[in-house]
Amino acid sequence: MKEKEEHNTNEEVEPTIQEEEVLEEMDSTNEEQSEETSEVNSDVATLQTELDELSDRYLRLQAEMANMRRRNQREKEDVVKYRSQSLAKELLPALDNLERALSIEVDTEAGKNLKKGIEMVYDSFLQAFASEGIEVINPVGEPFDPNIHEAYTQVPAEGDAKSNTVAQVFEKGYKLKDRVLRAAKVSVTL
Repeated sequence: MKEKEEHNTNEEVEPTIQEEEVLEEMDSTNEEQSEETSEVNSDVATLQTELDELSDRYLRLQAEMANMRRRNQREKEDVVKYRSQSLAKELLPALDNLERALSIEVDTEAGKNLKKGIEMVYDSFLQAFASEGIEVINPVGEPFDPNIHEAYTQVPAEGDAKSNTVAQVFEKGYKLKDRVLRAAKVSVTL
C-alpha cells in the first residue's frame, strides 16, 4: 500500500476542467485586486498631497492671524501712548504766546500781578504736559541733531565752542515720549 501511495504522489495529476476554471477565476480575481490596490494607492497619494497643501495653508493662516493680532495690539498701545499728541500740537502756539508774555518787563503793581497770573497758567501747562509725557527740547550747547532740531541760521563759533553745536534756540521744541511734536528752531555754529 505504501507503494501505491508513493506512486500517486509522484505522478503528475492533471487538473480537471472544474479545477482549471477555479484557477482562471483566481487569476482574474488577483489581477482585479492588484488593479484596485494600485487605484487605492493612487487615491491615497492624491489625498495625502491635498492634506499636506491644506495643512500648509492652515499653518500660514494661523501665522497671519497671529501677526494681525500683534499688529493690532501694537496699534492700540500706540493710540494710548500718543493719545495727547494732537491736543499738544494745538496748544504749543498758546504756550509760546505765554512765554512771550512772560518775557515782557513790567514796572507797575498791576503788571506784576498780571505777570504772576500768566506764570501760574504757564506752569499749569507745563505740569499738564509733563503728566502726559511731553518734554521740552531746549538744546543750547548740545550737538546739532536734525531729528529733533531745525536749523534756521549758522553762526561762527565763539571762543571754545565746537562746530556744529546749537548756539541759540529761537523756538523750543517738544517731544511726546519718543516722538517729536515740534522740532526746536535753532542757530548752529560753523
